[in-house]
Amino acid sequence: MSFVSDQDVCTGLENLPVFFKGNFSKDDLPLFQYSPENVPGPGCETDPTEVTLPGCDCRSQSCQQGSCSCLQAHRQAYDRQGHLKRHWEEETEYSLPVFECNVLCGCSDACGNRVVQRGLGLSLCVFPSHGKGWGLRALEPVPRGRFVCEYAGEVIGMEEARQRQRAQRPGDMNYIIVVREHGGGGRLRETVVDPAAVGNVGRFLNHSCQPNLFMVPVRVHSLVPKLALFAGRDIAPGEELTFDYSGAYNNNPQGKGSHPSLSGQPAKGVGEEDFKRKPCHCGAQNCNLFLPLDVSIISNT
Repeated sequence: MSFVSDQDVCTGLENLPVFFKGNFSKDDLPLFQYSPENVPGPGCETDPTEVTLPGCDCRSQSCQQGSCSCLQAHRQAYDRQGHLKRHWEEETEYSLPVFECNVLCGCSDACGNRVVQRGLGLSLCVFPSHGKGWGLRALEPVPRGRFVCEYAGEVIGMEEARQRQRAQRPGDMNYIIVVREHGGGGRLRETVVDPAAVGNVGRFLNHSCQPNLFMVPVRVHSLVPKLALFAGRDIAPGEELTFDYSGAYNNNPQGKGSHPSLSGQPAKGVGEEDFKRKPCHCGAQNCNLFLPLDVSIISNT
């Protein structure tokens, strides 16, 4: 295993270093193997690193809505600045799926339909967050709709998730997140991600009942989605980055969009009866006092 380096939490594996701030040493940070992307784990039925989605035949630098098969099939998710469009305002019950151009596409790496796959593009730092362990901050302004980071880790099976939660001791943090996506004809696809032992900088994100990030499943090369976190509003430098583990968002009162939950609570249907609710320390005026129990993201495929 490779662990946190002297300065960079990411050990040089991201486009930019993620520093840590505060009066502590690297030995105080949790031990984990850093991976900027999802990796297959026990019970994983679909390898997240395998290229399984078809590409477009575009030969231009950037794909256009009227001629690109990717955009025609899945619509344009990003604006000209590469920011996610406010798709949660659509009159739909679930989140709209996001598909980016991939390695089989004929367009260039500069294509406007390639955002999440480019990786980390913001200056971030890990810091000790009072009452919440560790937290994550942006060191520069983050405009609304900007991609911030992935929530990456081991992609595991549901039975493996149950076993890991049963093995947890009192006080252990639970990082497992379950993504449930509903398709036509009552189809249901589940993806389980656990960054506890192998993961990326997203594992340091804390919950807030009034968050500034929201999560969207984004597919690039594989049917296994990347759990991408975007800014739900303009975020000032130094502000802690958070998202609501229940999936609610303060600008999304009707509950449309993603529904994630993790850190300290059990995955829905994964031994929930064995867990006690943990207090929430987000400090928001609308704080629900406890971390949410529901741990799924729901989107319409």
